[in-house]
Amino acid sequence: MCGRLSQYDGIHDFVAALSMPNPFVNHTGDVPFERYNAAPSTQLALLHLEGQYLQADMVRWGWRPHWAKDRAAPINARVEKVAHGPFFRSIWTHRAIVAINNWFEWVDEGGPKKQPYLIRREDRSPILCAAIGQYPNAEHPPGEHDGFVIITADSAGGMVDIHDRRPVTLSPELAREWLDPATSKERAEQLVLLQGEPTEAFEWFKVDRAVGNVRNQGSELIRPC
Repeated sequence: MCGRLSQYDGIHDFVAALSMPNPFVNHTGDVPFERYNAAPSTQLALLHLEGQYLQADMVRWGWRPHWAKDRAAPINARVEKVAHGPFFRSIWTHRAIVAINNWFEWVDEGGPKKQPYLIRREDRSPILCAAIGQYPNAEHPPGEHDGFVIITADSAGGMVDIHDRRPVTLSPELAREWLDPATSKERAEQLVLLQGEPTEAFEWFKVDRAVGNVRNQGSELIRPC
């Protein structure tokens, strides 16, 4: 998965897609985010459960443990290793959902520059990506070390021609189970390993190369070219 995505709807659109009955605590505002070209280190809306409340906070995309100061903060975690490797051990149980509208991949098609593609759900509904991170809660106020990573898996079907890795995305039902603190670590691992949404739920198409410059923003970046 390349490091660029869109989160342009408002938080209430994403919460509606998750369809969770819990009372909602919103720290992200009520207007559309309009992040059409979000890059690593961008603050994105992250959904997580705190007690009985579904909470939304703006959290940096990218995280590393305090002892790994000599390396860049990863933005993704490979599903094959995330539950058992030492790097993400301290946040494996801090499960979250980052709801997005689409993500981008770049493909070498033999031209002078790689061609960007946009990937979204065929039904245009929000994409519920499995994530883990360090984020605000009752015992932990917002801090400089907060951040999250998106869990990724091997692509399959036609999507592998666009990129060999993709975010693990969950149906609303499984996303709710992923968020539930009562879900065991073993069950959570099985969810992201085996029950992510299939490639058939998505469509992809070429978009303008302007998306390659993170300073470019706007709805024109998500239109087919």
